[in-house]
Amino acid sequence: MPMLALLMTPREGGNTTMIFMVEMMIIFAIFYFLLIRPQAQERRRHDDMLKALKKGDEIVTSGGIIATVVHVDEKRLTVRTGENTRLTVDRSRVAQVISAKGTQEGS
Repeated sequence: MPMLALLMTPREGGNTTMIFMVEMMIIFAIFYFLLIRPQAQERRRHDDMLKALKKGDEIVTSGGIIATVVHVDEKRLTVRTGENTRLTVDRSRVAQVISAKGTQEGS
């Protein structure tokens, strides 16, 4: 930390432009590690989850509908929400997979 304090204190004949650039790089690094990187990782996990969807998976949509996947298309899913109720849902609107077909619940 003392090195950072030395960089930020203006010295006689010091290069204020260099100090400003170092400060901006530090601010960008903080934004990157606290905001940008975690959002990109979450987006990647969501995309992987959407690619892995298959018939029989139980899902929750972003609208809160809990359903079972009946048919999978490239952009859409047909889901069963009740005994005889089927809906067509945009694939990107799946918020969570509750249980995947072929996996044990509670494991």
